[in-house]
Amino acid sequence: MAHETFTKESATTPEGYFQVEAAGLRWLALAGPGSAQVVRVRSVEEGRIELDNVPNSRPSKASAEAFGHALARTHAAGADAFGQGPDGWDGDGFIGVQAMTLRPEDTWGVFFAEQRILPYAQAAHALGNLNDAGMRTIERIAARLADGVFDDGSAPSRIHGDLWAGNVLWSPKGVVLIDPAAHGGHGLTDLAMLSLFGAPFIDVILDAYAESARLTEGWRGLIGLHQLHPLLVHAVTHSAAYGTQAVRLAERFL
Repeated sequence: MAHETFTKESATTPEGYFQVEAAGLRWLALAGPGSAQVVRVRSVEEGRIELDNVPNSRPSKASAEAFGHALARTHAAGADAFGQGPDGWDGDGFIGVQAMTLRPEDTWGVFFAEQRILPYAQAAHALGNLNDAGMRTIERIAARLADGVFDDGSAPSRIHGDLWAGNVLWSPKGVVLIDPAAHGGHGLTDLAMLSLFGAPFIDVILDAYAESARLTEGWRGLIGLHQLHPLLVHAVTHSAAYGTQAVRLAERFL
């Protein structure tokens, strides 16, 4: 018989690690009718979180299409500002095992440059996983971002923030999201991470999302810009190969 709940616990996680995860899950779950399904939090305390167990099912085109539409509705629920953390949480957060700032900004470009690009590039550079020339390239794209070159006037979206395939569970009732780094951001950031690491029926998801969100022509060409953050995160935690990939992507937008 399947367990009704799933518990994650660790004595070594930073303070607030599971609490901000719980706040993010609850915030995403409050996105309103038709939004993406999110695993339910049963309880949370320092070093421990208990969640509903999500039964496995085979991915399907129908579930993928439904998820694309639902994710667009989640994003449309919005946030108070770019960089704003989930309701009920006042501090910074985490992406995987790394710290991630959650500080409100008026514009997406400044937020993305200062909180999602430069901190991880600097950390990767310090580790030797991003060379001097690469660091200069990242600084140039960060400057363009901060100058508003890529701002499109869209309001902050309520994004998952760590939407790779491992955080997308396929259940008999459709896709269920887990393990967010939720905050106010740009909707393409979630699509970019999902595209970077792959997912079943990814094209179906993207097409359904684009239809519901009414994305304007050319949005696919910006996916690489939004992939800079997860690539630089991986340049810190994994290897220099991710730093090299980030630099090559950044060069496309200079």
